[in-house]
Amino acid sequence: MFPEFYAPEQVSRVYVERAGEVMAAGEAWAKAHGLAPAAADTERIAAFGIDVQVAFCTPGASLFVPGAVEDTTRAIEWLYRNVGQVTELIFSLDTHQAFQIFHPAWWVDAEGRHPAPLTPVSAEDVRTGRWRAPRAPEASLDYVQKLEAAGKYVLTVWPYHALLGGLSQALVPAMMEAALFHAAARGQPTHFELKGLAPLTENYSVLSPEVTQVEGREVGAFNEALFSRLMSFDRVYVFGQAKSHCVLSTMEDLLRRIDASDPALAGKLYVLEDAMSPVPAPPLTPLPASLDFPKLAEAAVERWRAAGVHIVRTTGALERLPSPRRR
Repeated sequence: MFPEFYAPEQVSRVYVERAGEVMAAGEAWAKAHGLAPAAADTERIAAFGIDVQVAFCTPGASLFVPGAVEDTTRAIEWLYRNVGQVTELIFSLDTHQAFQIFHPAWWVDAEGRHPAPLTPVSAEDVRTGRWRAPRAPEASLDYVQKLEAAGKYVLTVWPYHALLGGLSQALVPAMMEAALFHAAARGQPTHFELKGLAPLTENYSVLSPEVTQVEGREVGAFNEALFSRLMSFDRVYVFGQAKSHCVLSTMEDLLRRIDASDPALAGKLYVLEDAMSPVPAPPLTPLPASLDFPKLAEAAVERWRAAGVHIVRTTGALERLPSPRRR
């Protein structure tokens, strides 16, 4: 069922991907199983992995999401079982630098101390000077005010994570090997989308930043090219981390854009619910509703279901037309 090089215990580890061995195995698998190139698929299926990166999915990483190892294992094994039916793999990669509005270095208190990770920074905190942004004070205030006005999140200070050039920005090695295997077996390169480099906004969603304009300047825009790419498929299977943040925001952006164009397109989306987990709620008493991340995630799933999205599991059958076979 799975390639010989794959072992579930490797999913939690950081190692250099075995590209040569994996690509050769993928080509051999295609020959042994008579797989046609992805270009011959009569029903085109995308697997859309959101931020399946070391930063979120590997124990010991600064933003490890509890449950992510098991989620990633299930997603990888789903991909291997369905390699002959999945047309293309698409991955978003959260990508940051040290000085960004959601990292500790951006903010200081009156004594010059940085906030601890998971500290919420409200517009009132900035107005009263509890937290100050030495690099861009006016723009930072404008950002947190606009973020709060949107009603989805209060700015949260996150640990340094997914830093460009660092190990935590990489796709989980076992998932990278699954992507290489698929590419070789189906003759279809993996598509990657980087997100999150703009210092003055957050990019939970790969499709759009949380705030697009700060002080009249554009700091991001909706990713029309990616939306068109996703909607070109007959089905899009979604998985990744975290269910309460990057998956949630990406799905909400997708559905908002779908609703504005053709609500029936929501039926193309299939959420692999057992291949994603929420960020735990911070230990605050009382806990603001905006920081109850597991509850926010569950409410979102019900909204998606009501909109026509299919909520499925990795153990379910793909139920599609047979792939063409090589003559």
